[in-house]
Amino acid sequence: MSLESTANAATTALPRFGIKDTRRATVLAFLAWTFAVYDYILFGTLLPEMSKTFGWDASKASFVSTLVSVGTAVVALAIGPVVDWIGRRRGMILTVAGTAVSSAASAATPGIGFLVGIRALSGLGLSEQAVNATYLNEIYAVTEDEKIKKRRGLVYSLVQGGWPLGVLIAVAFVAVFLPLVGWRGCFLLAFFPAVIIALLCRKLKESPQFELELTLRKMRKQGQVAEADAMAASYGLVKQESGGLVAIFQGKALRNTLVLGLAWIVNWFGIQVFSVLGTTVLTEGKGVSFTGSLLMLIVINAVGYLGYIFHGWAGDRFGRRNVIAVGWLLSGILFSLTLTVAHGTFAVVVLYSFGMFFLIGPYAALLFYMGECYETQCRATGTAFLNALSQPGAIVAGVIVTSMLASGHTWGSAALIVGALGTFLSGVLMFAARTAETLKG
Repeated sequence: MSLESTANAATTALPRFGIKDTRRATVLAFLAWTFAVYDYILFGTLLPEMSKTFGWDASKASFVSTLVSVGTAVVALAIGPVVDWIGRRRGMILTVAGTAVSSAASAATPGIGFLVGIRALSGLGLSEQAVNATYLNEIYAVTEDEKIKKRRGLVYSLVQGGWPLGVLIAVAFVAVFLPLVGWRGCFLLAFFPAVIIALLCRKLKESPQFELELTLRKMRKQGQVAEADAMAASYGLVKQESGGLVAIFQGKALRNTLVLGLAWIVNWFGIQVFSVLGTTVLTEGKGVSFTGSLLMLIVINAVGYLGYIFHGWAGDRFGRRNVIAVGWLLSGILFSLTLTVAHGTFAVVVLYSFGMFFLIGPYAALLFYMGECYETQCRATGTAFLNALSQPGAIVAGVIVTSMLASGHTWGSAALIVGALGTFLSGVLMFAARTAETLKG
């Protein structure tokens, strides 16, 4: 059995998490996510260059990307239950270490089979945001740092902003080093920052919520069931009939698991097309040179980072669900305009930038909102499960795009139908999720 919060007043408070430890955790979470994204995006950014090496056409490259998404999904889905078992601190170390291995091994890939297998490990890095959401949600709830506690949505947006910064660094890195070391060298150089961050994560403290969970597990294992029940009750917790994956499909969690899961899948149509495969959209869909696409993406993702800050602030002020929904609706419209009416560098960069602003920015509110949807015992499982559904979205998007390209459609029309429309529909779906107020009820 697992535990869930009740409305009853607790007689015992969880230990407070110190200011220094809170800020260390925040900085390391930001760095871990930034360089996890860095590795994840390197593959999509370098795909045109890898295609030249292996002789892939546009359809074959899209197929390879889809296979990588399948492997990534399998790994990402397994992480949640693991982190709910081993803890948030060890989960951070595991995911960043996986990023390092993924980067180094990708540099040595001889072809499709090895590449698909090793890039599946990027699912560990992709899961970093789910671990972050779980860990920071818990420590911000009990931190002694009142400044962070009062503005935790905004602060988390700075952490989650590691996505556009990771993309920006990856793109800038490729622009500088690709002519010098080739695409294999770019992957190899990405290994080093991930290793350093994994070592630094060893200095993190576990969250008080998970430490309590470990204590209760130990007591129950030793046969002290009544004592464990009494201790849990003193913290305002009661037994659930089930935990893990089963728990996220029960009670108050069920509706948001279903709605957010579907929204994640559909929104990743847009993420896969416009963020992961951004260089391909710009080169094939808008006729931009590869070098020009890299420079454009640096500007686009710099604007995207501002989107995280804005949506983190707006989520605290206007409610996270509504901010997410409206952002994705606007993003779908802006990307449609980019692909249909935008001509010339200025128009493409402006519309694409604001499309990215409203596509990725809402994730600052979404990841923290997801942490609020679940109890301690299944929080990592819930957030990681939803996070892993990004990959089915990437897979479906890849299958549709691949089939459209194979049947004669252009990249521009495929991006419009799959990416822009999918982003808009995900915004519509978000209005069916429960608000934070009803989650607490």
